[in-house]
Order: sequence, then structure tokens, then C-alpha cells
Amino acid sequence: MSKKRIAKWLLVAVAIGLVIWLSRSVFDVEAEDLRSWILSFGLWAPVIYIIVYTIRPLIFFPASVLSIAGGLAFGAWMGTFYTIIGATLGAMLSFLVAKVVGRSIVTKEWTGNAAKFQRQMEQNGFLYVLLFRLIPVINFDLISYMAAIAKVRFASFALATLIGIIPGTFAYNFLGSSFVSGNPKIIVAAVAVFIILTVVPILIRNRWNQKNGSKPD
Repeated sequence: MSKKRIAKWLLVAVAIGLVIWLSRSVFDVEAEDLRSWILSFGLWAPVIYIIVYTIRPLIFFPASVLSIAGGLAFGAWMGTFYTIIGATLGAMLSFLVAKVVGRSIVTKEWTGNAAKFQRQMEQNGFLYVLLFRLIPVINFDLISYMAAIAKVRFASFALATLIGIIPGTFAYNFLGSSFVSGNPKIIVAAVAVFIILTVVPILIRNRWNQKNGSKPD
């Protein structure tokens, strides 16, 4: 490996380390604090929220905290609407970044099982991305990177993301908005919806991982 390539990868590693440090220190805030900060922009609050959500994958900020903050700031329905826009744009940005950064991987010829996986993702990208969005077997941002590298069509990826994130997005925003109302019945209902739409997919994911992990190589 040449010195230039080593320097390039060291620079990338330092940049990633810096971003992770920022996300865990400077950006380590609570949903309530985020709500206050977002609402401080007045009429521009929805725009600021969408922009922050769009760049969120690049700063490794937890999507769950931001979604709850959206529910606290805008209520269940408008919070869901703004979050869907921001999350979809963020996923699209991640997809494009992965295309550029992983250009050598994307353009090379795949072989063996990797080639089969790539063909399946390319031909049925919409269904795969939709399934992974509805049932989070894989980390949200990782799905975006994998889809880009596996040559999923951008339009299919964007549409599947837009549709697939609706249930989970509503769950987080409904949970956040329920705390603003202070009504115990609404809070209980929000927790129930949250459990159904987020915990159940997590259980399915764990069962999926156990099943795949138990198979012989």
C-alpha cells in the first residue's frame, strides 16, 4: 500500500473519530433541550428541524432522540410529517455520499455470493429496502450505505425509504407529543403504539439474527 493511500485512510479515520467525538459530547443533548432549541427559530423551526434531520447521518446523531424532539416540538402529526421529509432526505444524502466514497467498490465486478447479493439488491431493491425499513434488521444508516454500494436504483431506494419509515416515525413522534399533553390516557396510548411499532420489529430482528446465526457456514 502506497504512502499516499495510507495517508488518505488515516485522514478518513481521523475525520470519523472527530465526528463520533462530536456526536457524543457536543451533540449529547436531551430531547427536551432539542425541542427548546428548535422552537427558538419561530416560523423557521420546521425548516431548521428538517435540515438538522437531513445532515443527521453525517454527524452520527441518534435518530430516535431527534424524532422524539420533533414530536415534542410539533405534535404527533406534523412532527411525523417533518420527520419523514428530513429522514428521507438524510437517507438520500447518505446514499449519495456512499456512492462517491465507495466508488471503487460500486464500479468493480462482484464475484461469488457477493455477486448474487448485488444482483438481488439491484433487481429487487425497492422490496429489500422497504422490508429493512419496516423491520429494522440492519441499522437505518447502514441500509442506505449498503443500498448504494449494492447498486440499488436511487428512485427505488428513495421511495422505499419514504414509505418504510412511516410507522416507526409516527411511533417516536407520537411518544414525544404525548409528554407535552400531560394526559395519562394519551401517554399510555402513545407507549402502546410505540411498543407495537418499534419493539415488535426489534423482536423480529433478534429472531432473524438468531435464526441466521444458528445456521452452519
